[in-house]
Amino acid sequence: MAPMGIRLSPLGVAVFCLLGLGVLYHLYSGFLAGRFAFLVLGGAPGAEPGVVVVGVVDLRELLAASVAAAVQGGAEVKRVRESNVLHEKAKGKTREGAEEKMTSGDLLSNRKMYYLLKAAFPGVQINTEEHLDADDQEIISWDRTIPEDIKRQIQPKLVQADSVTMWIDPLDATQEYTENLRQYVTTMVCAAVDGKPVIGVIHKPFSGYTAWAMVKGGSNIKARSSYDEQTPTIIVSRSHEGKVRQVASQTFGNKTKIINAGGAGYKVLSLLDVPEADQDKADVYIHVTYIKKWDICAGNAVLKTLGGQMTTLAGEEISYTGSDGNEGGLIASININHRALVEKLPVLDKSSQN
Repeated sequence: MAPMGIRLSPLGVAVFCLLGLGVLYHLYSGFLAGRFAFLVLGGAPGAEPGVVVVGVVDLRELLAASVAAAVQGGAEVKRVRESNVLHEKAKGKTREGAEEKMTSGDLLSNRKMYYLLKAAFPGVQINTEEHLDADDQEIISWDRTIPEDIKRQIQPKLVQADSVTMWIDPLDATQEYTENLRQYVTTMVCAAVDGKPVIGVIHKPFSGYTAWAMVKGGSNIKARSSYDEQTPTIIVSRSHEGKVRQVASQTFGNKTKIINAGGAGYKVLSLLDVPEADQDKADVYIHVTYIKKWDICAGNAVLKTLGGQMTTLAGEEISYTGSDGNEGGLIASININHRALVEKLPVLDKSSQN
């Protein structure tokens, strides 16, 4: 008698295969849900050419795109200023009562920078200074080119996209921009991972100089060879000086030199070795009033990369998530005992709200 065989109908085979695929998909998608999501066209290290994993971001690519965004925004800033058609308007007052200005340079730079980064990294949260209307949408592509100086220093590093918060300042020092004090003007991009500043780009549109840095990666800028810790030169805001001049003189002595300057980006660069003839040199940067995070995140990342610090006046780390403002003032330094500086300034913290 011939052995009996098992016959499977085509329908049964199909059902069996579908069930098997369903189990595999469930297991696989469960893994991906917390990690990668799915594949789309783009580019990522370790992936097939032209493929990127949505849900993760390569910080090296993000740095390169941030440089491209700052430069493109800066080109708009420069073009508008040189055309002398700023369409200047007031957008409100600061807590200290100073009028905040906005120009077409702010708006056009903002649009270029935001849409370049948003198109390249759609899964990343981007906070920017200026409001974007639906009518302002623009398609701006980034060619995913990594500049050679970044390639040499920075290795690819993947992080989850939802851990990244970006801060764009499309035109830092708008007041000075309207006064044609061009040396103070910068465009800035910062990326924070889990609230900690990791990537910083500060671009000077009118000279073309760009400083970039990635924490635990590298930078194209460095600290100066020496700083005066005993009688430091302190750089403060032209328009938001508050009581810092008086308190700084009381703390460090009457011989302390105070520099008034525009733009948070410019002030951070004053602490570093910048090959710009019109760049002031300072030892400490102090701001005693409320300040927006897009003003300071990029500078914080640059200083942190080089071993410096930017904290609140109480010495606390500044988190770059949540609200867009930093309430605690700031003190920034590099190659100086930062904790000792903070301890010298207890009265400054008390006077931070004017």
